[in-house]
Amino acid sequence: MKKHLIYIMILVALIMNACTDKITEIFVANSPVYMSYEELRSSIKQVAAQDLIKPGKMYFKDNYIFIVEQMKGIHIIDNSNPSAPQNISFIEIPGAVDIAIKGTVLYADSYVDLVALDLSNLNNISEIHRLENILPYIIPPYNEDYPLARIDEDKGVIIDWEIKKVKQSPEHYYYPMFREGIAMDMANYAGGVSSNGTGVGGSMARFGISENTLYIVDESSLHIFNISNPSLVVDVKTTGIGWGIETMFILGNKMFLGTQSGMLIYDISVPVSPMYISQFWHVTSCDPVVVQDTLAFVTLRGGSACWNNSVNELDVISINNISEPYLIRAYPMVGPYGLGIDGNLLFVCDGDAGLKVYDISDPLTINEKQVAHFPDIFAYDVIPLNGNLLLIGEDGFYQYTYTGSNIQFLSKIDIQSN
Repeated sequence: MKKHLIYIMILVALIMNACTDKITEIFVANSPVYMSYEELRSSIKQVAAQDLIKPGKMYFKDNYIFIVEQMKGIHIIDNSNPSAPQNISFIEIPGAVDIAIKGTVLYADSYVDLVALDLSNLNNISEIHRLENILPYIIPPYNEDYPLARIDEDKGVIIDWEIKKVKQSPEHYYYPMFREGIAMDMANYAGGVSSNGTGVGGSMARFGISENTLYIVDESSLHIFNISNPSLVVDVKTTGIGWGIETMFILGNKMFLGTQSGMLIYDISVPVSPMYISQFWHVTSCDPVVVQDTLAFVTLRGGSACWNNSVNELDVISINNISEPYLIRAYPMVGPYGLGIDGNLLFVCDGDAGLKVYDISDPLTINEKQVAHFPDIFAYDVIPLNGNLLLIGEDGFYQYTYTGSNIQFLSKIDIQSN
């Protein structure tokens, strides 16, 4: 009996040891290239103007345009003369994707951190506050022909990938990815942006400001910060609000969130405690939203990145009863991205089909009232501002002037290849 017990104990030990052995494989993968957290948090600096290479989000404040160079930093454009904008300097901010400005303070993401920069003197921009490890860990795009190697967040943030052989146990990860000339000497721009008000972002924005509150959405959460003291950003709370959150649009005391499955509406009368009001569901797709009066305009885009390959349309939604939004009409599009609205003009970035401009005085006949079309621009996002249109396209930053249906080209800053 004693001998049998010894045999059983040996057998159990062998089984347990076999269960704890890790299976390893050797395979070619995207191997991460890291920047340490220490380097990340000492990397913000202002340098001479740089070429636009991979521009993303844009933001307007006073006579300046701030264009995000995806994951690299921010271009500062003096737009005092829209016919001849001047690229005056660049702020290096590793991991930058989105921005918002209140007064003379610019807020930007820097991978997992949120940073605040003083813009009161555009010759001497400096970091005045940083909240560390407050945002989700994101990764840059990778070669989808190869799997991801193991990611070790303790080593820092990922700034690039190397395709090489790795030896490790097979594992599965989910990490959100960021969404999507010769340098000049800096001129003397001692005056900065004004201390009044907030600026204006495009329809693809994930940052929004209402009075003394900064809101940031990631794919599943709403982050809320108190910015009443410009030099001290206070993390109020983070709350889960669903999945597939893509864009934010704030109008008065209402927040409209574009998600891959619909539009969510929140009341932000109490800024730190947004209250859910209602939702409008649609098929799964990419989904920015803009709002004016009692109408919301939503573009739906298909494609593998948007979990849908067939739906490309503009939806016009009634929010006359904010608690019960409903579809007024849907209009077919080619592959729409961002959009903007000013009075009776709606500007739609329709991807390969270019920029389309519609008269929306009658939401039931929008397709019959296209007032302009610029088919040669792969348009990404727009900001219409009292007769001046800012546009980010595949090959550059464009500006137009518009008065009613009269739309005229003003200027362009070309995107340069790597």
